[in-house]
Formats: sequence, structure tokens, C-alpha cells
Amino acid sequence: MDNYEKNYLSKRPENLCRLCGLCCRVATTSIPYEKLKQMRDEGDQGAIDFLSVFEPYPSIEDARKVSQETVDNVIEELKADGNYNEEEMTFYKCKYLDDNNLCTRYEDRLLLCKHFPASPWAIVPPGCGYEGWLFMKREEVKQKIRKVKEDLLELDLLKKKTKSPEILQKIDTVEKKMLRSIEVHKNHGSENW
Repeated sequence: MDNYEKNYLSKRPENLCRLCGLCCRVATTSIPYEKLKQMRDEGDQGAIDFLSVFEPYPSIEDARKVSQETVDNVIEELKADGNYNEEEMTFYKCKYLDDNNLCTRYEDRLLLCKHFPASPWAIVPPGCGYEGWLFMKREEVKQKIRKVKEDLLELDLLKKKTKSPEILQKIDTVEKKMLRSIEVHKNHGSENW
């Protein structure tokens, strides 16, 4: 079992879903629609899967007619992170959700559906049962990054006290690994945690 499965998916409480259907009726992705189509045409399985399930709304306003609160929530979150670009923003609806908010292919649904919300950084509709849990998972990540930053400060002090090239080389290797762990979350603001 990889870290993602072990540390995130296996701990995600399935019973939090309230079956409101909004995550299926008003979905979006960080990848622009045109890029997704290109990726699909180039054989990217994630893009193939996403576009086999979701179809784009003609406009943001059409998605707002389904759930203005959800659309506005996504846009506000993206603006707060500095990641909002209206020209590249597309909302989608699932082809397989029925009028009772049930998936018509639930037993055969794709991993992207089984794994949602697939990251602590997923933007869920307001009132989603996962809101509180996702907040706690984000705070756990932030706390880990803060600890890494504290450890980096200690390593910096150790470097100043050490003359051994071997030890300095080991410290450098560890520092690079730690900096990569911070960099992974840069688009979520890790430099400010």
C-alpha cells in the first residue's frame, strides 16, 4: 500500500457523505478544459477517465444555475490561493447522476469517483460532510511542514558547528529532502506556514 492509500484514502470516513450530489453536479479541476482534452487525446488515463464521466457546462453562469453557492465557493478558494483564472475555469456535471443524487453506475464507478475528495486540498461544496474532516487533514499537513521548518533551523545550526565534510554532505542531503517536502505544498501556501 502506497503512502497516499495508507495515509489518506484508508483513513477517509466514507460515512461523511450526505448524498447531496453537488460534488457530482458542479465539479471542477485544476487543469483547463482544453488541456484536459489534449491530455485525453495523448492517452493520459486520468484525463480519459475524467472526461468519460464529466461533461462541461457551457459557462460558469450555467453552473451557477445549479449551485451558485458551490461555484462561488470554488472561485473564492482559488482566488484566495492566487490560482483563479476565469478564462481557464470550467465546471462540469456527471453524466451518471440521477435525479435522486444516486450514481447510476455506482458499483462500476471509476477510481476518481471512489477517491473523492482525493486530497485534503479538495474544494467541496459548502455544507459537505467532508468539510470538517478536510480542514483537520490540512491542519495535520501544515503542522508537519512547520515541524520540518523547525528541523531545518536546527540543521542550519548544526552545519555551523560542524567541520566534517562527510557530515556536511549528509546534512545537505537531508535538507534537500526536507525542502522538497515543503515545495510539494507550495501551491497551497507552505512557504507561509
